[in-house]
Amino acid sequence: MTSPTDRFPRLIRFAAQACIAFSRWISPNYMEPQGSIAFSTVGLPQYGFDVFSVPVPSNLDAAAEHLTDRRHTDGRSVNFNGQFIDEGDAVAFVSERSGSARIYRSDSADHAPELLAGISDSLFHDRPTVRNGRVFFVSAHERPSEPFKSWSAVYSTGIDTGERFRLTPTGFADMSPAISLSGELVAVASYGSASWKGDFHELATEIVVFRPSDPSRRFVICDHGGWPTWAGESTLFFHRKAEDGWWSIYRADITAELENAGGPDAARRITPPGVHAFTPAAAHDGKRIAVATRKKGTIYRHIELFDLESEKFYPITERINPNLHHYNPFFSPESGFLGFHRFRGESSGGDSVVPHLQPVRSPVNGIRMLRLHGSFPAFSPNGKFIAMNGDFLTWPGLLVVRSDGFKRWTLLKEPSAFYTAWSPTEKGVIYTSLGPIFHSAKATVQIARITFDPADLDDESPAGEVKTEVKVLTRADAGNNSFAACSPDGRHLVFRSGRSGHKNLYIVDAVEGEYGAGGARRLTEGEWIDTMPAWSPDGELIAFSSNRHDPSNTDAFGIYLVRPDGTGLRRVYVAGPEGSAEAARERINHVCFSPDSQWLVFTANLSAVTAEPVSMPNHFQPYGDLHICRLDGSGLTRLTFNGYENGTPAWGPLGGPLPDLGSLSLLGQDDEAGEKLRGQFDEPLWITCDI
Repeated sequence: MTSPTDRFPRLIRFAAQACIAFSRWISPNYMEPQGSIAFSTVGLPQYGFDVFSVPVPSNLDAAAEHLTDRRHTDGRSVNFNGQFIDEGDAVAFVSERSGSARIYRSDSADHAPELLAGISDSLFHDRPTVRNGRVFFVSAHERPSEPFKSWSAVYSTGIDTGERFRLTPTGFADMSPAISLSGELVAVASYGSASWKGDFHELATEIVVFRPSDPSRRFVICDHGGWPTWAGESTLFFHRKAEDGWWSIYRADITAELENAGGPDAARRITPPGVHAFTPAAAHDGKRIAVATRKKGTIYRHIELFDLESEKFYPITERINPNLHHYNPFFSPESGFLGFHRFRGESSGGDSVVPHLQPVRSPVNGIRMLRLHGSFPAFSPNGKFIAMNGDFLTWPGLLVVRSDGFKRWTLLKEPSAFYTAWSPTEKGVIYTSLGPIFHSAKATVQIARITFDPADLDDESPAGEVKTEVKVLTRADAGNNSFAACSPDGRHLVFRSGRSGHKNLYIVDAVEGEYGAGGARRLTEGEWIDTMPAWSPDGELIAFSSNRHDPSNTDAFGIYLVRPDGTGLRRVYVAGPEGSAEAARERINHVCFSPDSQWLVFTANLSAVTAEPVSMPNHFQPYGDLHICRLDGSGLTRLTFNGYENGTPAWGPLGGPLPDLGSLSLLGQDDEAGEKLRGQFDEPLWITCDI
């Protein structure tokens, strides 16, 4: 039994903790976060997706050559994952046009779509299906009780009543829902109540069936599969990667009791090896399925019909648009039409320019979020400009764009993918790195000081190339030096260097570099990776990512803080306390401070995956979402909600009142506000036909 004297220290500790919590609540140092966050999203700005369909040929052997696809959406923004509402023109689909993924209905490509029932405070909707006056869809607005669980869950909303139900049990995660034609059965790809294990090439999901009238009674049909589709009320098709390495379509038959007719986990492979087949859609009569395919000899994903009796593929989109990717087929209710989404084409009506900046809906009132067409942004000291890299393989390496998005200049042409940083005290000075990207610690990459005439960026100056002078600050024999950040007094740079054979942090003079009297001073040391440092605006701390807690694991990166003199090193625990399994799983990069030095923004794997990556173009890390937290790890808040890879954030001043989403054009038809939309994106690089 605990004595009163034993309890006394506990009471003291409890009172102290309560005082700390209260002081944080009332202290100005713990004010809600404010400012503008600019970040990049892999591929999305170039998608230019619209929803299309073709009539299904009655003679599959002869008619496909004469097909022409018709567009259902209006060419604005990015439109995808459609489903027919009827046998005519009406489709439900997902669009990014309002700054987040929301559900719309379109009856004609000639008219603007209308917002369909969804969840107003949700920043992610997916896979809508309309049945019996209700919309079934995925949303990711409810936070799980622990990290490393997907936020995705299935909901239904009455179109007329607005009555909403969560069909996924609390604590479970479901995605890719399929609704039977009667609307009485739902199939999902589900993680169940399990935590995400880091899978993203092929998700470790089960195929689960339930009735919307009793969603708590769930039946696992197969313990391995995704993207289910119904043929009638008793047959399911789904995809999974076969043991021979080919993505294939499988079939499972369901009893009236919603059990697998062939026994637990029984499924028959439908499509043969030698071709990748995924994201199936079944015709209503069960005689054929539509699939997206990848084959040897082509880099493009195409939609094909697969006849279940002859077991033969019939190309559809390859005959129409052979040099475009096509995604995620769907049939009309009577299977008279076959839908999909693709890049709308350079000559079609609609958006034709990729904006330099696009507004994104933010879950935090005081934060404005801007998606940029580039990477590694940095706000100028007055917030008027943003420096950034372009595409690291194909276009300029150092760019400056006005923070209203309506003009951009090129400072360096050579492609790059490293930090950019403005001098806080010298006008016309930006720091970056020169050299090969994604190379070893010993590769020659150098920190460079870029100077230019600030008058070249005034309101009257035309967009285009700006004359610069380049001064290299690190030695050519000093290995891989990159990710420079400037101290707020403008006197020093902290950067990552591989000169010792390991990537650690160093500090040099911001003007003379390591050629100055002080040389390069080592800040951190060890046989691990310390990288991507950021200097706090108040000058007190340097934040960085490191795997020093588990050096053998190159996926285990946490946030660390250290004073510029090397003292006070500590880890910021975000997912769980020190020593916990959750803390060991953190993969956190691209850390930077808020303007008031009280918050951190970063890219992390904490929220798992939100949609099936195989259904989308390439994303290197589709679990990457932006989060913020205070310097002690509290106040963790997710900022981005989608199936893409989001990263390289920069946190700058608010720049005036928060704008409406329409104040920065999502259309971007002004050439000075963007560049030509060409639909340049990759298929998932981990899907190969060299098997």
